[in-house]
Amino acid sequence: MVALSWHIYQLTGSKLALGIIGACRSLPVLIFGLWGGVTADRLDRRRVLLFTQSFVAFVSAGLFFLTREKMVSPPIIYAAVIVIATVAAFENPARASFVVNVLPREHLENGLALGVLGWQVAAVTGPAVGGLVLANTSLETLYAIDSISFVPLVIVLALIRARTVPPKPSPQDQPTGLRAIAEAFRYLRTMPVLIHIMWLDFFATLFAGALLLLPVFSNEVFHRGAEGLGWLMAAPAVGAVIAGAIMSSRPPVKKHGAVLLGAIFAYGLFTALFGISNSFWWGLVLLAAGGAADTVSTVVRQIARQSLIPDDMRGRLNSIHMLFFVSGPQLGELEAGALAEITSVRFSVTAGGLACVLMAIGVTAFSSSVRSLRVGQPDAPKTV
Repeated sequence: MVALSWHIYQLTGSKLALGIIGACRSLPVLIFGLWGGVTADRLDRRRVLLFTQSFVAFVSAGLFFLTREKMVSPPIIYAAVIVIATVAAFENPARASFVVNVLPREHLENGLALGVLGWQVAAVTGPAVGGLVLANTSLETLYAIDSISFVPLVIVLALIRARTVPPKPSPQDQPTGLRAIAEAFRYLRTMPVLIHIMWLDFFATLFAGALLLLPVFSNEVFHRGAEGLGWLMAAPAVGAVIAGAIMSSRPPVKKHGAVLLGAIFAYGLFTALFGISNSFWWGLVLLAAGGAADTVSTVVRQIARQSLIPDDMRGRLNSIHMLFFVSGPQLGELEAGALAEITSVRFSVTAGGLACVLMAIGVTAFSSSVRSLRVGQPDAPKTV
């Protein structure tokens, strides 16, 4: 993504062209995500991951050759982003479902936390390494390195064997296409706590997404320029890494509902306090604390979702959650930007954080299913 963003900006010099990359990344997930869930439930998940990782490596290799031959144009880059995002729509449900089959059940919670930790570390180091490589070599070199980086992933996937592979029903007994998707939604209606968790995820990211406005804070509020923006962007990831490291090594959570609501409350509160902060360094602390709270919320939501879902529907229900996960931040950026344009950047972030706090309080008061949520291991008896 570092290479693609820089490449499109080099070719066009347009900020709008950069924004179109975001649309190209999100739309295929929203369109094909549910079908990705059906695929994860019908096919061998490891094989799905092997195919998707190999395919993205092929796309990166294609970009390397086209860039080296000076044949790349903006439509080609947009097409590459769309293809990669479409592949991700099939990869994400399979990966989220496969992890439950790989991890020992008693270590699922710590393993999921470790996964979030790994993602956060990659989110910090990946762009930094990509920027360094780009500054010292060339775009085609970056594409080549990206393509080669998939080789160890494919090798590891080829070696992994699931600890538990639940028997799949015979093909004639499996619903297909729209019937399979409808079956997942019917099941979801019998588990209102899962619906509540998905909406919590959606509204938390809708209300309290402040990252889009960090450039404005750095320039107009803290007067720190580009260097300050780098610190502000890194702060939530630092907090997330710390929280992920703690959760991956501690005993499992017992009161999942209370921890989830507390984390969402804290996330909104820290966001609101950041919105009214006048100190750059205090702002960094608040962003880091918000990143830590968001990580706790993410891990607990994953634990609840993976533990409450039967394995034969895990792919489809993970794909439904993916729609909430993708659309919430995208709409949140639109909402935050529009409100900041009408009022002020401080008001937008503070109001969003307070709305998140009020939502957590409201769910705590009126949703006993979420408040009292406790989950066991996957496919074990649960209390909801």
